[in-house]
Amino acid sequence: MDNKLEIIGFNIESCVAAQEGGADRIELCVSPEEGGTTPSYGFIKSAREKLQIKLYTMIRPRGGDFLYNGNDFEIMQKDVEFCKKSGCDGIVTGILTPDGKVDKKRCRELIDLAYPLEATFHRAFDRVDNPLEALEDIIDLGFERILTSGLKNKAIENTTLLTDLIKKAAGRIIIMPGSRVNSENIISIAETTGAKEFHSSASFLKESNMEYINPKINESLNHISVNKDEVKKMKELLNDFRKDEK
Repeated sequence: MDNKLEIIGFNIESCVAAQEGGADRIELCVSPEEGGTTPSYGFIKSAREKLQIKLYTMIRPRGGDFLYNGNDFEIMQKDVEFCKKSGCDGIVTGILTPDGKVDKKRCRELIDLAYPLEATFHRAFDRVDNPLEALEDIIDLGFERILTSGLKNKAIENTTLLTDLIKKAAGRIIIMPGSRVNSENIISIAETTGAKEFHSSASFLKESNMEYINPKINESLNHISVNKDEVKKMKELLNDFRKDEK
């Protein structure tokens, strides 16, 4: 299996830059300060129109924890239905119970509703109480992959658990390291864990082009965007690493 690189698209310019840089897939979401939430309908449609690569949309109605009430879940269901109609390739989601387990009932409802779209279980995984138990639950539910930092702030900080998860998965599900993955550590993570897919923001803070700035408002007008050169560098490193393996 070729190594694949997924890039977060927080806005349309990021999506285009990631595609031009050689990304294999976009995780579409907004609100980076909250860890990513569901993008608007307009954003989803525009991204699908402009992208030829795989497009997976975040299904997360708000920031904070991953324990959702009935109103939250109703929104998630409607967002999944819209993603299907809009031609997305997959969804990215995850729901937990109060005691840190995978909410199998609600996750299964979303998986069934999303079919035939694929599904990634996102970093709600990094908030579970027992990762190996959660791994089996997520496999049984039919998720395609798990995005995880190994229950740490950065993926590079717990390659031991990432390696264990990949071994336990034994090809039944993809384990995709993410969180602060970049061109400086991606090959180290690949070598250590045996991972084949990687998740990165490849981001930088883009300065505003506004000529007039109201000095009475102390608020940054800069926004996050994707560094196309960083995406290209990571993809080239992964391609070269794959060649070396052969």
